[in-house]
Formats: sequence, structure tokens, C-alpha cells
Amino acid sequence: MRTRHLVVMLKEPRPGRVKTRLGRQIGMVDAAWWFRHQTARLLRRLDDPHWRLALAVTPDSEGLSSRAWPSHLPRVPQGKGDLGARMGRILRRFPPGPVVIIGGDIPGIRPAHIARAFAALGGHEAVFGPATDGGYWLVGLKRSAPPPATLFRNVRWSSEHALADTVATLPGYRIALTDTLMDVDTANDLAALSA
Repeated sequence: MRTRHLVVMLKEPRPGRVKTRLGRQIGMVDAAWWFRHQTARLLRRLDDPHWRLALAVTPDSEGLSSRAWPSHLPRVPQGKGDLGARMGRILRRFPPGPVVIIGGDIPGIRPAHIARAFAALGGHEAVFGPATDGGYWLVGLKRSAPPPATLFRNVRWSSEHALADTVATLPGYRIALTDTLMDVDTANDLAALSA
């Protein structure tokens, strides 16, 4: 059985650099504080023997040496480009086998969500975890062959079209959808989470 890789994409949790849309509403320091503590809880929950957990960090140099995250977890740089270019680079970096990528700003993620995503890759080439805003919180590929060059092209990121646009970059792929979860981008998202 090929090794399963779970990759969490993270930004260095500094005020004005992470969760800036949330920061404009609640303050940059509070937004960075929330993200730092949210990701710490998430990484503790998802450090699981059923997969290999790795961090894809940015900015590259600071993220690789950051003390904000557990030192035992391997780190790879995200590199330059938009979200699609960075995720594509991650999917091509690991050895053949299933890779699932998530962000650090989804408080509801539990190990069972990740296990269901990997299970879906048993009968599908790709899996997505839809977000409530039309985007997605999880993308995974079986990777029995290299990802197509069209993957993540012409995706309208940070919009309600992100999931549909990304699915369209995978013609002929058998695609599974898994649990729908909410990410936190705004003060309203935080309030809904508390409720």
C-alpha cells in the first residue's frame, strides 16, 4: 500500500500577513493570534499514524525555520505563484500515492474527515471537500499518474466558483465529494463558529 500524505498549507502567523480579510474586521493581531492557535489545535488533532503529516509553508525561508509549528513535522516550501501554482507544486513533489491538501483555517476538521477523503480516493482519482462558500477546504489526488498540466488553471480563487472551476480542470477524472465544512475568512464566520 502506498503511503498516504496529508499536507497542511500554512502561512507564518504574523499580524498583517495571515488572515488579512479577517484582520481588517477584528484587528490584524487578533486575526494572527486566532490563526496561530487554530493551526496548533488542528495539527495536534491530525498528527495520526494513518497518514504522514507534512506542512507546506510560506514565506519559504521564514516558514521552514518557524517555531510556530511542531518541529517534528516535515516542512516543504510553497514557493511562488497563486494558490493553484502552489498546490500543483505540492501535488507533484511527493512520491506516487494519495496526497490530500488542506488549509489551516477550517476549525471543524477531524481525523474522520481526512480518513473519509483518503477512502474516497480508493475508487476515484480526485476528492474535494466543499466549503460552505462555494470553494473547498480539501483537495486530494490518487496520483497513480502525474497530475494533468491543466490542473488549477483559470480558477477564480476566493469566489463561489472555485470548486466548479477546479473540477473543470480535471476532465475525465472520477471525482468524489466529501464532507462540507466552513472555513474562517470573516468576523461573521467566527461568530457562526461560536454559535
